[in-house]
Amino acid sequence: MGVFVFLPLVLPLTAWPVARLAEGRLHPRTATRLLTAVAVVMALCSTLCLALLMVVGTAQLPATPPPDFVRGDPHPDGWSDPEVRAAVPHDDVAGRAAIPALGVVAVLCGRTLHRHRRVTRLARRALTGLPGREVAVLPDGTPYAYALPDRIVVTTALLDGLAPGERRALFAHERAHVTARHHRYLLAGHLAAHANPFLRPLRTAVAHTAERWADETAARSVGDRRTVARAIGRAALLSRGTPALTLAALAATGPVPRRVAALLGPAPSARGWPSAFTGAGLTVWGAAAGTLVSAMSSANSAVTLFLILHAATPL
Repeated sequence: MGVFVFLPLVLPLTAWPVARLAEGRLHPRTATRLLTAVAVVMALCSTLCLALLMVVGTAQLPATPPPDFVRGDPHPDGWSDPEVRAAVPHDDVAGRAAIPALGVVAVLCGRTLHRHRRVTRLARRALTGLPGREVAVLPDGTPYAYALPDRIVVTTALLDGLAPGERRALFAHERAHVTARHHRYLLAGHLAAHANPFLRPLRTAVAHTAERWADETAARSVGDRRTVARAIGRAALLSRGTPALTLAALAATGPVPRRVAALLGPAPSARGWPSAFTGAGLTVWGAAAGTLVSAMSSANSAVTLFLILHAATPL
């Protein structure tokens, strides 16, 4: 394995420049998909390498002598025999530290999945009986709006504060979240950030580009970018200081001034694969290279460890 087992753990450090370039150089739809794919692959590779190090860590645990009546036969404690430990290239600190680290990753990811399902279930239960299968209008004095995986929720307080054209923009924006299944990208970004803290910039970037994706979809639907920009700005001012959204942990967010400024400018180009000699091309190729190296390093480490253990153990 050598140092290759550690590469997938540190390669996510490249997430910050990739996220910054993708936000500003790529179409929001392309950026969201690219960053999510990079985050998921790097998180899986990082978790796999933690698992490999955990295997090494368990091989370091001291062996317990077997009972007399099974002495001489293969037994579970053979995993800790000195021959096995000598056959596995490892670092004492990394091997032992990987055991609790992998446990923390499992707990954080499990808690995020549980919270996502629980909050979604409670939100749907609260909307039971309300008219409208796609849009639920709540008679609430608190202005807010959010998108469930299959439904849009908005309060009367927010609708009363928007002009008719801005209401259309709001519904188009939230409908874009539902249609494009943005909650899946956001959930994947959260899980990836829990798997490796170095991927947090990608989580933040995915949340922003998902909002920009919905903004551009709404602008194309409404046909007026300035109306969408006004709707975003006014909705942000109306909902300032209100409680967190129902799906706050998984809700897309983004700096409102940046989103408004982008809508006041020309629509981003949705070209295909960009040239490597442009900023967008540098982003795509850099992300692809980092992801490929991470995948190859983790695969190399997994195969090497499997071959070593297969040759060293009688099982």
